Amino acid sequence: VDAAEALRILDRLYGYEVSPILWRKVNRGLSAGRVQSPSIRLVVEREQERMAHIAAGYWDLEATSATTPIFTASLQSVDGSRIAMGKDFDSLGIVKEGVVVITESRAADLVNGLAAIDLKVRSVEDRPYRKSPRAPFMTSTLQQEGGNKLRITASEVMRLAQGLYEGGFITYMRTDNVILADDALTAVRTEITTAFGQDFLSAEPRVYKSKVKNAQEAHEAIRPTLPLRSPDVISGEVNARELALYKIIWQRTLASQMADATGTTVTVKLGATALCAPQADCEFSTSGTTINFAGYRQAYQEVEDETDSEEKEALLPAMKVGDNIQIEKFVASGHMTSPPARYTEPTLVKKLEELGIGRPSTYAAILGTILNRGYVWKKGQAIVPSWTAFAVVKLMKNHFTELVDYAFTATVEEELDEISQGLRVKEVWLGEFYYGNGKELPGLKPLVEHNIANIDAATLNSFPVGVHPTTGEEIILRPGKFGPYVRCGENTASVPETMTPDELNVEIAVALLAAPKYIDPIGELDGLEVFLKTGRYGPYVQWGTIETPPPDLEKPKMVSLFKSMAIENVTMVEALQLLSLPRTVGADPVDGEIITSQNGRYGPYITKGKDSRTLESEDQIFSITIEGALAKLAEPRVFGRRGPAKPPLKEFGADPVSNRPVVAKDGKFGTYVTDGETNASLTRGDRLEFITPERAFELLAIRRDYTASGGKSKKKTKKAAKPKKSVAKKVTKSAAKKSAKKPAKAAVKKSPKKQTSPATDTDEAA
Repeated sequence: VDAAEALRILDRLYGYEVSPILWRKVNRGLSAGRVQSPSIRLVVEREQERMAHIAAGYWDLEATSATTPIFTASLQSVDGSRIAMGKDFDSLGIVKEGVVVITESRAADLVNGLAAIDLKVRSVEDRPYRKSPRAPFMTSTLQQEGGNKLRITASEVMRLAQGLYEGGFITYMRTDNVILADDALTAVRTEITTAFGQDFLSAEPRVYKSKVKNAQEAHEAIRPTLPLRSPDVISGEVNARELALYKIIWQRTLASQMADATGTTVTVKLGATALCAPQADCEFSTSGTTINFAGYRQAYQEVEDETDSEEKEALLPAMKVGDNIQIEKFVASGHMTSPPARYTEPTLVKKLEELGIGRPSTYAAILGTILNRGYVWKKGQAIVPSWTAFAVVKLMKNHFTELVDYAFTATVEEELDEISQGLRVKEVWLGEFYYGNGKELPGLKPLVEHNIANIDAATLNSFPVGVHPTTGEEIILRPGKFGPYVRCGENTASVPETMTPDELNVEIAVALLAAPKYIDPIGELDGLEVFLKTGRYGPYVQWGTIETPPPDLEKPKMVSLFKSMAIENVTMVEALQLLSLPRTVGADPVDGEIITSQNGRYGPYITKGKDSRTLESEDQIFSITIEGALAKLAEPRVFGRRGPAKPPLKEFGADPVSNRPVVAKDGKFGTYVTDGETNASLTRGDRLEFITPERAFELLAIRRDYTASGGKSKKKTKKAAKPKKSVAKKVTKSAAKKSAKKPAKAAVKKSPKKQTSPATDTDEAA
């Protein structure tokens, strides 16, 4: 109890003291947390590694045999020197000593020199293959495996597990323990014998030990409850997604007490002299694993790591030293080194677990928080940091180093364990954290008081991109209130929201800055200036300014240009047409209800009350008559496409939950993915060309969860719409009369929103 209370108080202190600094120096609505802040640091530092990465090129050769079965062998060395592969280059593109880099021209010479030459077997090495099953699930490993196999988020895994737990199908799903209770162990071993036979049962009961730092093992491993029920038995009592997760838990639990998978791994080295100038001795290698006894793999197949490629089952023909192997072809391939992969939810959970940061019960909540607060966004399955996250991490590392130190965060967990064991006094420990102990931690309160005056917000929110090649001025990126932008001197330009930090370079920044700017107004409407502007969502027309908004509005009116419009050709007349929307087409003569036409996110449409119909073109917004609108509304609503169905925009393969093929289509409300049963629109951060199968499956999973919950979501209360003023007003062309520039006024102060307490890790996990 003392440990739990101490943790709750520590997290409150952390959040209450540090979050207001983020509000003042970075942006409102941000929060700091004992686990949250190091999590963001991990994501940002991975992106910084990607930004610093310098790609290096290298070539390799692959030989394809003319044998039965066919196999491929990769070039390993030339004249006794190992050839360079991707792992041999550092982040700056420098190759390590002792390896040789094959260039494109050298690779071509080797291919020509080896043409029509057989490879001779130089060595054959057989070694036994044995692999043991992994432990039953604890919370973090369930989140990782569920995320990898079902392509869903950690929070979704926990929601499904919660449902299974509440239904009495699995044991408690928040645990660090990997041990099965004695009665469960007996039941599992009996089930293995019944289902697979005595040979598949491990000789002795397997006892696992948690590898998690500071593991709290109050609950046993996550497993099916007793009496054991197979997935087929409960299939009618749970939904499809719960059943898919239950299958994984069932299979992993049984596999944990099964025999090892055994077999033989054969590695063969082959060589020949390439008849090129100069001649070169080339040695190739191939390997394959034959599984003789499936063991636990009969019940369960883990998601394999990339490093496990040698363990994948592959059949090689019988070969012995001295055999000549006929080669069908030699192929040279060029490669570029890749930056380290971004974290996904499963890999970030795994990293937090390795570092001993946080508890299993907090991981899903923490991931949800950093996504919802805008610290990170998703590109497919990859987690991408926002520039706001860069600023927060910069502040924390420069001024509160101890609070985002990975070792400190893990040490907190150890010391909490000591409090629970009575080895530390809660009040003394909290006092040292807040006021300092003169040793490792100077204390939260002194840190805040000392640093608050030394934090320069402008420097904190500035990130150098490079030097402008023409002007020599420095280009700076800043995470602004309305999105990130680049600045060079007095010139600024918005950075698209879908651009990842590692994509932004000097060349792209210069192109953004060189795009046409529309600073001067193109005219006036009711004495207020009208502008053409380009923002992070594209070009738009703006009436009024922040200081002088239009009548009855709290901010300028902004309307996106039609897709058919080019900003450089828009006239004042067209701008007024846009500002006049929605247009009143007329009243229905039957019931007197007003029909309007307007442009929306998904194209032009007309509406009457809650009824609406899509228009064929943007021009119809201004040309459709009341008769045409009534005829349109009289047509039945069409949810599908008329005429022959168009082919899908992209195909993703079979969904792991429904097993149905998933495709992307263009619909009435934009691009969406579907498996024929469930449809899910792409989100703001998704671009079709970057959507991976994993992201498509995730979108469908989110939609199924939303539908299963009854489609309930909190809605904001809208204010009653105020009557719109007619746009048939006096217009003064800017060419004829320029309004005198007024001195800048302070922005109109709005009613302050109710301030909420900063979220803490404990809050988020609740």
